[in-house]
Amino acid sequence: MQFTTEDPGDKLPERPYVLLSVAASVDGYIDDATDNRLLLSNDEDFDRVDSERAQVDAILVGANTIREDNPRLLVRSEERRAARTARGLPESPIKVTLTGCGDLDPDAKFFTTGDNQKIVYSASSGVDKSRERLGDIATVVDAGDPLDLGTVLADLASRGVQKLMVEGGGTIHTQFLAAGVVDEIQLVIAPFFVGNPAAPRFVGNGDFPHGPSNRMQLAETRQIGDVILARYLLKAKNEKT
Repeated sequence: MQFTTEDPGDKLPERPYVLLSVAASVDGYIDDATDNRLLLSNDEDFDRVDSERAQVDAILVGANTIREDNPRLLVRSEERRAARTARGLPESPIKVTLTGCGDLDPDAKFFTTGDNQKIVYSASSGVDKSRERLGDIATVVDAGDPLDLGTVLADLASRGVQKLMVEGGGTIHTQFLAAGVVDEIQLVIAPFFVGNPAAPRFVGNGDFPHGPSNRMQLAETRQIGDVILARYLLKAKNEKT
């Protein structure tokens, strides 16, 4: 899937606060090359992520993450779900995905679990296929060809999304970071190596605005059981110095 990396702030200044959440091995892998799910975190940190999910308006993953991991993307804690409904919100945030070709399975848990809204941003060439496959179980939005992150973020803002949590995978992380539209990274480091070049990494190659001459701000480090959380704050590309 291709994306444009034009700074959306140049034409669409309004966008949600973007939190990128990821767990990776010491050598930067977010999975191994087997068919089994690689657990990079622990129960205490899973609960922390659940707390973060409960505080956002929408959660975004790429279409390949839906195909490979089949995530539900729901708030797990009954107490947190009740707190959201007490505020007039759905039990879990809006689910969002991006697709270039529209090849999505309507039986995936992304679509079949939860009473929250599901939004699919599709490249123009995949819109018809997306709508044909998904029917009325999701809102399909034409996001240009190639798919434009500025359009995605502006449309989410117009729907009342003030805080967006991006949960992967590597291609999505790379595109959001290269576009300079991430405000915060929450990176959990697992205490082991994967060491397999066939496995997916946190990010791929890219022209990232936060290189050696534009360092991110380390806002927090925390030990959570046997993993480490590092929280970084980023300055968006269109933010004035």
